[in-house]
Amino acid sequence: MHFYEGYHLGGMHLVWWLIWIIVLVWIFATPWDIPGQRKQKDGPFEILQKRYAGGSISKEEYEERKAILERDGAL
Repeated sequence: MHFYEGYHLGGMHLVWWLIWIIVLVWIFATPWDIPGQRKQKDGPFEILQKRYAGGSISKEEYEERKAILERDGAL
C-alpha cells in the first residue's frame, strides 16, 4: 500500500500545525512573566506608594505628593 497521498506520513502534517498553534498560543496568551520580556514602567503614583511603603517618606509627605499628583491629573 502507498500511504503518502500528498500528506506527510499519514497526518503528521496536521500534528505539526497543532504543535505550532499550541506554541504560539503559549507565547502570546500566557499570564506569566516571560524572561527577557519588557515590563511597563511604574507610573508616578506607583513609585510614590513604593516609597511610602518602604518608609523613605512620611505620611505627611505621602499625602502632600498624592494631592499634587491628583491635582496634576497623574492618577
